Amino acid sequence: MKKIFSLLFCMMVLIPSNDAIGQTVVSVQPKIMVLPYIKQGEDYRMVLEDDVNKRIVLTKIKEAFDNEGFTTVDFVAKLKMLSQSAAFQEDNQTDLKKMVVEQSGADVYVEAEITCTMSNSGNSVKMILTAYEVSSGNSLANKVGDSGRFYTDDIGALGSKAVSKVSKDFLATMQMKFDEIVANGRSIVVNFGFQNTSDLTMDSEVGNDGNPLKDELEIWMEENAYKNQYHIQGTVAKSMIFDDVKIPLRDPATGRNYNVNKFMMSLRKFLRGLDLSFEENINGSIIYINFK
Repeated sequence: MKKIFSLLFCMMVLIPSNDAIGQTVVSVQPKIMVLPYIKQGEDYRMVLEDDVNKRIVLTKIKEAFDNEGFTTVDFVAKLKMLSQSAAFQEDNQTDLKKMVVEQSGADVYVEAEITCTMSNSGNSVKMILTAYEVSSGNSLANKVGDSGRFYTDDIGALGSKAVSKVSKDFLATMQMKFDEIVANGRSIVVNFGFQNTSDLTMDSEVGNDGNPLKDELEIWMEENAYKNQYHIQGTVAKSMIFDDVKIPLRDPATGRNYNVNKFMMSLRKFLRGLDLSFEENINGSIIYINFK
C-alpha cells in the first residue's frame, strides 16, 4: 500500500548581520508554517482530519525544524481564523493557500512531497524538499530524504529519520541562498501601461525638465532600486516593463520590514509629483500601473 502526500512549509529565516567586526546580530527570529499540499477538489481540513499518518509526519517535520533553531506557526489555527473571515472562499483552496502564505509573514516556503510505502519487505517514508522564496517563487534549495526500509508501523519514527538525514544540509543551502537575497535584495516586477483612452505614450514629455516619460521612469528606478539594481525587459510606445527591480528585505534607514507596498508608496509619490493620473494594482510581487 502506498500513500503519497505533500506538505508545504513556510519559514522566516534567521538573518544575521555583521554590525561590527567579530559580532553577529540576529535581526529576524525564524518562523515555520507547515501546510498540507492538496490536490484539486480537496479540502485542507478534510485532508488533515482524515489522514492520521499525515498529521503524525506533519508533527515530526515541525519538530525537526524546531530542533534546528526554528519556531513553528500553527497552520490549523491560521486556517480556522481565515475560515471565519469574509475573504475566505471554501470553493477556492488555491486562493486560501495564497492567503495563508501571505498572512504568515514568511519569507520562504518549503514544499515537501512525502511518500509512505508499506510492503512485506519493510515500510519507508521518502520526502522531496524544495524551498521557494515567497515574493518571487524562485527556488532556493532542494533535497531528498529517505528513511530506508524497516519492519515497523511507526510512521512518525520513519518520518523523523527521513527528515533528519537532510534537514541540516537543506537549511544550510537555503540559508546561503537567502543570505544572497538579504545582501542584494529581492526581485519585484513593475509593469507600466496605459488605458485605451489615454493620450500619453512613453515618449510624452513630463516633469519640469521635459524628459520623455520613459526616461523619467528609468531615472527614478535607478535611484530607488536597492543598490541601483534593476533591469528593463522592454519599452514600446504604450508599455514599459521593469522585470527585475531589487528591493531590500529591511529598510536600510530604519531596519524595519520592507515590502512591495512600501516601494509602491514611494513610486506613487513620484508619479503624482509628475502630475500624472493612473490606476495601480499589486499582485504578489508585481506592480501594475496604468496611466489615464
